[in-house]
Amino acid sequence: MELADRIREKGFRKWYEGELLSGHAHLVLCFLCVVGVVAAFEAASRAQSLTERAYDGMVVVACAAAGLWALRRYLYRMTRAEAIAQQADCPQCGTYARFTLVQSDPGQRWVRVCCRQCSREWQIDDDG
Repeated sequence: MELADRIREKGFRKWYEGELLSGHAHLVLCFLCVVGVVAAFEAASRAQSLTERAYDGMVVVACAAAGLWALRRYLYRMTRAEAIAQQADCPQCGTYARFTLVQSDPGQRWVRVCCRQCSREWQIDDDG
């Protein structure tokens, strides 16, 4: 779903809160994957047979891959949310996140918004 659709559906503040929560959920997943990697290394060091070591090695690789994916998603979500939030200030009156969506182009990554306080219009770019 595009930025404009989500902001129109939830409002900017709820969208921003959701992005932060989703990003931090990915960070928790990354931490759990690190714990899984350490536990699998520990199990591999105590393994008796070659089959057990191979299984533990596959668990290490799977946890490491999932952890790297989660870390990338965390960094993407947080930097994107912050970049968009920094553009949510009205350039004229400085009001934060009190705007209505005026226009959005489905093929583009921007939304045109209008301040509820002073009626100034500006554009928010989604470069993420």
